Order: sequence, then C-alpha cells, then structure tokens
Amino acid sequence: MYCNKMLALQQLYRTASFLALITIFYNIAEGVVSVWLGAGDETIALFGFGLDSFVEVISGIGVWHMIKRFGKGEHEDRDPFEIRALRITGGAFFVLAVGLVITAIVSILQGHNPDTTKWGIVVSVVSIVAMQALLHYKVKVGTALNSPAILADAACTRTCLQLSVILLISSVGYAVTGIGYLDSIGSILIAVFSIREGREALQKARGIACSCSCSCPTPGDKT
Repeated sequence: MYCNKMLALQQLYRTASFLALITIFYNIAEGVVSVWLGAGDETIALFGFGLDSFVEVISGIGVWHMIKRFGKGEHEDRDPFEIRALRITGGAFFVLAVGLVITAIVSILQGHNPDTTKWGIVVSVVSIVAMQALLHYKVKVGTALNSPAILADAACTRTCLQLSVILLISSVGYAVTGIGYLDSIGSILIAVFSIREGREALQKARGIACSCSCSCPTPGDKT
C-alpha cells in the first residue's frame, strides 16, 4: 500500500514538472512570436504581451526547480535559487510596466495607429486556449498533491489567461473601430497586471503567501 502511494505521488510530481516545462517552452515561443509580430505591425499591446511572456519564463524556471525538489521529498520552503528567480522576476515586471506605460502615453500623444492587430487576435486566442488547459491540469495536480505552491502557480496561470483576454479585447477593438488608442490602452492594462505580478513575486521572495492577482485556489476548488 505504501509503495503504491509513493509511486502515485511520484507520478503526480512528474506530471507537475512536465506542466512546468510546457509553460516555460510555450512562453518562450509566445514571446518570440509576439515580439516579432508586434514590432512588425507596430502594435505595442502585442509587443508588450510578448515581453511579459519572457518574464514569465524566468518565473517558470523557478517553479520547475521547485517542483523537482518537491519530487525528491524536500520541504516547500523556497531555496535560494527560487528566491533569486522571484526577485529577478519581480524587478523585470516593474521595468516592463514602466516601459509599456511610457510607450503607450507617447503613442497616444502622437496619435499612432498599429498597421494591423490581426496577429494580436490570433496570438491571444491561441494563448487563451493554452492557458485554460494548463490552468485546468495544474489545479488538478496541485489539488491531488495538496500543494499550496503548485496551486499558487496555477493561480498565476490564471493571470496569464486574463492578460490574453486583455490582448484579445484591445486587438478586436482596434480591428473593428480603427481607434488607435485602444492598442495603447491594452498596453497600459498589461502594465497594470505586470505591476501586480511584480509585487507578488517580490512578496513571495520575502516569504509572504501567494495571491497571484487572484484568489489562490485551495484543494477542492473547481475550474
């Protein structure tokens, strides 16, 4: 019985580790595509969304490292590597937010319009589907393991889902109306979320419990 339980736990941790790796590589791909297309189409919302994805990669590496430790039976207190990753992530989010706000304000003052936001629509729809799937399975595994840390990562994936919705709304809004500042507003909203994510990353580095811009799921929650 004990051996079966340990095997089941190891399988759950392998699944959690696999989900963390998927998140890392997906964010790398999403970041490259979004930055490239955002720069080409001169849409700062898509460009900023891509930069946000790169920052999420740093956070994702820390999460993957954490899960690997859990699988070896180590405690859930963060080790120095994870704390360092959180501090870098928090600082990067704040820098990103400042850059996006300044760019958005300049864009509004200059009356700049993107060439097109069609790729913002495509990227956001793909991201919504991917993040919803990752959220579902992260909550499922985190609940099965009764792991607050893994559930906190799932809550942060929900924030990524919300960012994708913001990109979709701003991109569709511009495509339908042609109002240029909708792209800038989308960028500012992404900056707001970046500030919240940055604050929470620094709080977690100091040992403060998670929230990740939304209520942290607890075992038994449904998505």
